[in-house]
Amino acid sequence: SVKDKKKVELIADRLARITGQKPATRVTKKAIATFKTRVGDPIGYQITLRGKRMCEFLDRLIHIALPRTKDFRGLSRTSVDNMGNFTMGVKEHTIFAETSDEDLKDVFGMAITVVTTSHDKKQTLAFLEYLGFPMKREEEKKK
Repeated sequence: SVKDKKKVELIADRLARITGQKPATRVTKKAIATFKTRVGDPIGYQITLRGKRMCEFLDRLIHIALPRTKDFRGLSRTSVDNMGNFTMGVKEHTIFAETSDEDLKDVFGMAITVVTTSHDKKQTLAFLEYLGFPMKREEEKKK
């Protein structure tokens, strides 16, 4: 959790620029003394994209953002869960062209989850490859 209000607003603004939609604030449900959080403290943001915005975001992610990632060798095939959803982590939000690189001190990461209607890993991987997601090959996985 970030206590600095300006940093929290900056993250919300950057996410809105990247996705084209205002993020919904997620708050803590429990107070945890170790993390210095109280009930109701903002802890993160969530954005659900559907339809045209989702297609545009996935297109930019696959064709612009992922190729800009440092040392990118493909997405892990093990990131697909048993429910048919794919989750990937992005260490730096700066891979998206929409975010200006002037504030490099405020770099944050995010998780991107692609929820599908398929119910097994094989179908999901086939669907993601069809969409153009650059997945690692089977041989590379065994190293």
